Amino acid sequence: MSGMMWTPELAVLRGFPTEAERLQWEQEGVAGSESGSFLQLLLEGNYEAIFLNSLTKNIFNSTKMTEEKIDSYLEKQILTFLDFSPDLDKNQRQQLIFLIGVSSLQLFVQSNWTGPPVDLHPQEFLPSALFQQLGEVKGLDAVVLSLLILDGEAIYSLTSNPILLLLARLILVNVRHKLTAIQSLPWWTLRCVNVHQQLLEERSPQLFALAEGCIDQVMKLEHLFVGDSGRYLAIQLHLECAYIFLYYYEYKKAKDQFNIAKDISKLQVNLTGALGKRTRFQENYVAQLILDVRREGEVSSNCEFSPAPTPKEYLTKNLELNDDTVLNEIKLADCEQFHMPDLCAEELAVILGLCTDLQKNNPVHQLAGEELLAFTSCLLSQPKFWAIQTSALILRTKLERGSTRRVERAMRQTQALADQFEDKTTSVLDRLKIFYCCQVPPHWAIQRQLASLLFELGCTSSALQIFEKLEMWEDVVVCYERAGLHGKAEEILRQELEKKETPSLYCLLGDVLRDHCYYDKAWELSQHRSARAQRSKGLLHLRSKEFAECVQCFERSVQINPMQLGVWFSLGCAYLALEDYGGSAKAFQRCVTLEPDNAEAWNNLSTSYIRLKQKVKAFRTLQEALKCNYEHWQIWENYILTSTDVGEFSEAIKAYHRLLDLRDKYKDVEVLKILVRAVTGGMTGRSGDVAAGLRGKLQELLGRITSRVTTDGELWRLYAEVYGNGQSEKPADNEKAFQYLSKAYKCDTQSSCWEKDIASFKKLVGRVLELAHVAVKCSENRSSPQEAVQALSSARLSLRGLSSKAKQLFADVASGEVSEELADEVAAMDDLVVVLQDLSNQLRNQY
Repeated sequence: MSGMMWTPELAVLRGFPTEAERLQWEQEGVAGSESGSFLQLLLEGNYEAIFLNSLTKNIFNSTKMTEEKIDSYLEKQILTFLDFSPDLDKNQRQQLIFLIGVSSLQLFVQSNWTGPPVDLHPQEFLPSALFQQLGEVKGLDAVVLSLLILDGEAIYSLTSNPILLLLARLILVNVRHKLTAIQSLPWWTLRCVNVHQQLLEERSPQLFALAEGCIDQVMKLEHLFVGDSGRYLAIQLHLECAYIFLYYYEYKKAKDQFNIAKDISKLQVNLTGALGKRTRFQENYVAQLILDVRREGEVSSNCEFSPAPTPKEYLTKNLELNDDTVLNEIKLADCEQFHMPDLCAEELAVILGLCTDLQKNNPVHQLAGEELLAFTSCLLSQPKFWAIQTSALILRTKLERGSTRRVERAMRQTQALADQFEDKTTSVLDRLKIFYCCQVPPHWAIQRQLASLLFELGCTSSALQIFEKLEMWEDVVVCYERAGLHGKAEEILRQELEKKETPSLYCLLGDVLRDHCYYDKAWELSQHRSARAQRSKGLLHLRSKEFAECVQCFERSVQINPMQLGVWFSLGCAYLALEDYGGSAKAFQRCVTLEPDNAEAWNNLSTSYIRLKQKVKAFRTLQEALKCNYEHWQIWENYILTSTDVGEFSEAIKAYHRLLDLRDKYKDVEVLKILVRAVTGGMTGRSGDVAAGLRGKLQELLGRITSRVTTDGELWRLYAEVYGNGQSEKPADNEKAFQYLSKAYKCDTQSSCWEKDIASFKKLVGRVLELAHVAVKCSENRSSPQEAVQALSSARLSLRGLSSKAKQLFADVASGEVSEELADEVAAMDDLVVVLQDLSNQLRNQY
């Protein structure tokens, strides 16, 4: 890039010049030059006039027309003008081409996003020979749309004036290396990338790579961000970067960019509570969630470098709720307490950005909805800019469509938003103010939202009418399928295929009929470039549990477009089903790279690592999964198993507590046995810590478990084991062990299994003998002889009862003698009864 910046570049970025800049241009003679007249038209919003100018026509017209693609032809014409036009110097030629590129992008945005509709036809500025080759203008549109397809992802078929985006892309992307005199060019390339991406079905890796490169380049242009002018531009840049990162799943980078924009704007934005009323008949003020916005220090909002507000009558009307109960907006008890400062365009855009970030990083939940409504109420309280007003109203309609009292306004408001595209009262300049910082959806997306809302309300025919008009055949098919009219869905797709065969229509027909041959047809028709065809074919194989074929299709799809999150996830699941854990690990790794907060992908990745015997990796991935979803009990269950496996005993105890929070009577005896063995045996954990130090935490955990699951003898025995099984040097621990072993024995005798066979009975005898020995040890340390006698008596009764049961169940009928297999055990119990009796007698003599 050359050292000096072209003076009007900042004004072009901003969308308007200041008075000081106008005077400077006059002094420098900018206004009188050829580029000066183009600049004037651009800043007035008269983009069509630039294309109707004779100079523009001359650039795109050639005396020699060869049989070549339209993009190659136009690029060649632009390069020829840049390199060989003798009438203008090099810098002026670059400035003119740059202004044509920006005008193309702005006019394309007007055609598809902001409105009003553009009255410009390609034949007015392109050579007629081009149209003779193609036959008609519609033919040109179809060819241009096919040239705009990237990474095998289809582009919206009714995109208006696609030639304008092609021109913008040729100038701002393809020949950008030639425009060395324009220092702000990477920023406009970034805007072009953002607009192009919104037309594609899926995220394009090509565009993301280009966007990242542009962001790095613009961030280095420090002189753009000097002084007051630079401050406002810096806010805009960070917001635009944030939206790019947000769209490509880079949530952390997006959040950082939004926060930087907020810091530069010196705004403090916090959700808080305030007393207020929501309904007409509410008598008392109660706490309401509102957005508290304050500005740090004295920063003027009426700066000459920020766009001037649009008069309210030219903005989309914020419709009243008109409900007989709910108020139109919250009525605060003290309006002055949370008085909001007068905000400029960039500050309002920052609040909108923070709102979007909140929406993307939180699950759909009533509380999240209330928080977002607090943001929209704040934005709509200062109606100043078309793009911000439109974005806030669109978000509010999405939030209100689920409320019975607000759904009617949501529909009326969506209709008003859809209608504003055709309305010519608001100038395009007003609509484009702060446009790139707001992510306003294209006009067909708003109409689609209206049709979707109508369909939800049961107005199926009205919804179908809109979907068919928009040629959104996938939505048309969904409408017919949900209405049970499968035949009608097939019929309409076949009708459209008769008019024109496209890969996406064949894919939809494959979806309806569940037939692979239509996906194959789409694949061939796209010349093996349709990621959608392989994606849909793979999903059909997956539904039929044909995992090997499914994997092949998904692999082809992600080879064309590696940014398909859903396909990577499905591919991972298919590999898991095939027990190809290396493949599943790779697929789920790509999932979590694209979307780091996808808990299920992290969980499945850990499963793959477990099967690959990479348990430490599995442990780490499960930690990531839990950061994303703290409520998923299956992930916690995997985490507890992996923690015990790798020797993270402290984490296993924490995880067990969390599982008890999520599932009241959760128990996993095997895990508890490992933990008890680790603590009592003094095992060393993964980090080198001795597990014996966790004895107190494990006792606390077992106490919590046994308070909920009281009938499992195994749990009580483990609890006793942690206290030393009666062999501890601490009398208090022995007392607890005796208490828990008694409860364990009681649970054992209440189960019905032990009476049926000798082996089970023997096991129970062993436990009662252990209990009796612990009773003896406890009696030696008790200060009160009465308590000691009580413990011994309890053990003696248990021994007597079990001995009697043995003689009753396992005695020979003829001789009356106990079975030989149990003779020793019964004798031991009888002997111990005598010992306990003697001890009791001795203690009674001490009373």
